[in-house]
Amino acid sequence: MIAISSTSLSKVYRNGLLNKKPVTALTDFSLEVESGQIFSLLGPNGAGKTTFIKMLLSLAFPTSGSAAILGEQLPNVRIRSRIGYLPENHRYPGYLTGEQVLRLFGRLTGVPHAAVESRITPLMQMVGMDQWKRMKVKKYSKGMLQRVGLAQALINEPEVIFLDEPTDGVDPIGRKEIRDILKDLKNQGKTIFLNSHLLSEVELISDRVAILDKGKLLKTGTVDELTTEGSRFQIGFIPPLPDAFRVEAAALVLPLSYEPEVLTAELRSTQDLNRVIDLLRKHGVELTSITRQRSTLEESFLNLLKREVTS
Repeated sequence: MIAISSTSLSKVYRNGLLNKKPVTALTDFSLEVESGQIFSLLGPNGAGKTTFIKMLLSLAFPTSGSAAILGEQLPNVRIRSRIGYLPENHRYPGYLTGEQVLRLFGRLTGVPHAAVESRITPLMQMVGMDQWKRMKVKKYSKGMLQRVGLAQALINEPEVIFLDEPTDGVDPIGRKEIRDILKDLKNQGKTIFLNSHLLSEVELISDRVAILDKGKLLKTGTVDELTTEGSRFQIGFIPPLPDAFRVEAAALVLPLSYEPEVLTAELRSTQDLNRVIDLLRKHGVELTSITRQRSTLEESFLNLLKREVTS
């Protein structure tokens, strides 16, 4: 489990010899991530996502609050041996081959030599890079680098995996393959913390999502919770819709909009939904469907940010 309680982090940027005012990168940031979940953190550039990960990796230190990974309080350098990390803009020495990258990082994380050697080929096969494992990294495409980066993040068989834009530059087939790998890792009980600007990818794979902006945690929930508009329903029916129904619905102040075979209801409660249904049946209207309207994760994300700006 990852647990963060009332954490704040301030940074001071330097401009030559002059100190600028401190910038609060995170403020009152509290959340928990259960073991065996794929948890995604969303936010615009500068929201504090990378700073947050650096804090969990003990590369940055909170000015207040507390955080723990796998029951170990942070900062704690030793916990890194149980963590896998793929940064967004990872760079490897161009003269190394793919398998040499895994060998180097395996030893850096303290994995015994024999264990590293036994893991290289299976990992390269898993990410679809076994055919090119002896090719120098400088000849790799962006997608190939991402695949090797994912293998590198797994070389120490971590319990918690932080992935920053893991499918950036990967083609659609490759993105599907990486999604399947992440689902398999989740089924093995591993916890995956995902940063991505590809919200369609996040929507397909995440158990829970958090939206961050300007260092503040705006909302957390499942994808269903974040993409379901709580009060909007579409009700399909077989025409005609009697004028008497429209008049009675207007008298009850039920906010409805009409199309030839669908009416949309902006309702405050399920009681109001039942009132609409009862009224339709009263007037002999045959119903074909009742659907709670959903938005994409991207639409929900943008709407939440807009509300934050105007509030």
